[in-house]
Amino acid sequence: MLKIDTEACIGCGLCEEACTFAAIHLEDGVAVVGDNCTLCGACVDVCEVGALSIEREEGVATADLASWSGVWVYAEFRRGRLAPVGLELLGAGRRLADKRGVELAAVLLGSGAEAAGGLAAAAAELIAHGADRVYVVDNPALAHFSDDVYGNVLADLIRRHKPEIVLAGATAVGRSFIPRVATIMAAGLTADCTELDIREEDGALLQTRPAFGGNIMATIVCPHTRPQMATVRPMVMKPLPRDEGRQGAVVKVDPAPELLASRTEVLESVTAALDQINLAEADIVVAGGRGLENAEGFALIRRLADVMGGAVAASRAAVDSGWIPYPHQVGQTGKTVAPKVYVACGISGAIQHLVGMQSAETIIAINRDPEAPIFNVATYGIVGDVFEVVPKLIERLQKR
Repeated sequence: MLKIDTEACIGCGLCEEACTFAAIHLEDGVAVVGDNCTLCGACVDVCEVGALSIEREEGVATADLASWSGVWVYAEFRRGRLAPVGLELLGAGRRLADKRGVELAAVLLGSGAEAAGGLAAAAAELIAHGADRVYVVDNPALAHFSDDVYGNVLADLIRRHKPEIVLAGATAVGRSFIPRVATIMAAGLTADCTELDIREEDGALLQTRPAFGGNIMATIVCPHTRPQMATVRPMVMKPLPRDEGRQGAVVKVDPAPELLASRTEVLESVTAALDQINLAEADIVVAGGRGLENAEGFALIRRLADVMGGAVAASRAAVDSGWIPYPHQVGQTGKTVAPKVYVACGISGAIQHLVGMQSAETIIAINRDPEAPIFNVATYGIVGDVFEVVPKLIERLQKR
C-alpha cells in the first residue's frame, strides 16, 4: 500500500501532477491517496521530502534479489505436441539468459514421458532449440489441464529453484494459470508482451506491451519482486534454428501429492470444429475487413484463400459485425500471425489489427482508400474495389 507521512508532507503537489491515474490529490495541504492507486511508484520518485513510500504485503519477495537466477520458459504441451510458442520463447529466453550470463531452462508438465512423441521427445526438442535444462513433471494428474494443479506445481518449482525470469505463452492455457502462479508468488506479471529486453544497469526485465487500445507501447518493470513474470503473444518472437548437437540436462520432478489435488474434475476434453482453424501456423492468410460490407463478402475471401491454399482471417470489425466467427480474428484482441503471405482485403489498417499481422514476410493490401494506414506496412498495395480486384486475382491464379 502507499503510505503518506502527513507530518513530512509539505503539500507541494508534485505527486498529484506525477500520478497518471489521478489516484492522489491534496486535501488541506496534505497528499491523500484514493482507492484507484496502482502502486506504480511515480509519486514516490518525485517526492522531494520522502513523505511517500510503498509498503509491500508480507510474502512479496523484496529481499535478497541476488539469490534469484536463471531464465525459465513454460513449454506448453497439449494433445501430444509442443505449442509452437514454447520454441519461440526459447529464442527470446536464450537472448535474455546470455545477457544475464545465466542458465535457460524449460518446464514441461504433462503425462506420458516415454510414449512415442511424449514428454521425453518434447524435452529433447526443447534442448535442440536452446534450453540448457528441462524440468519434466510427468504425472497422470497432469494429463488434463487444470488451473490449480498446474499452478501449484509450477509455483512449487519456482520456490525451490528461484529463477529470476519466468516466461509463458499468452495462449488460452497460459492466460488461465500463469496469473495464479504470479499470485501465489506475490510477484508482478505483464500480459501479452510483444518485446522483452534486459536493463543494463540493474538486470531488470523490460516487458513491452501495447496499451490504451494499442495506441502506445508501454514498457513495464517489476524491480522489487522475483520472479519477473511475463506472458508473450504467439508468433511475435522467433525460434532458434534446431541444433541436433546441443546437449542439455533433463531433470525429472516428482511433485508432492498435495500439489496434485484439484477442486475440479475433467470429465471429457472435446476439440470443437472451430478450434481446428490454425491461423498461427498458416503460410498464407487471406483476411477480410469492414470493406467486405456483409457476411456474403467472405465467400469471396474464402474462394481466394482456397485458390492460394491459405487460411481465412478477419479484422475485429468484421467479427463484431457477425460476418465471421471470433476464431478467425487477427489483431490485438485476436490471434497474432506471421505467415509468408498476408492478403488484407478491405482492411483499413488500425493499429490494433497491425499488431497481429505486421510480422508477415509479405503483406498485400487491397483497399479503395489510397490513404488507408494498411498501405504503410504493405509490401504491395492495390488501390481498388475488393469486389473488382479479388475476382480478377482468383481468375489469374486459377489459370496459373
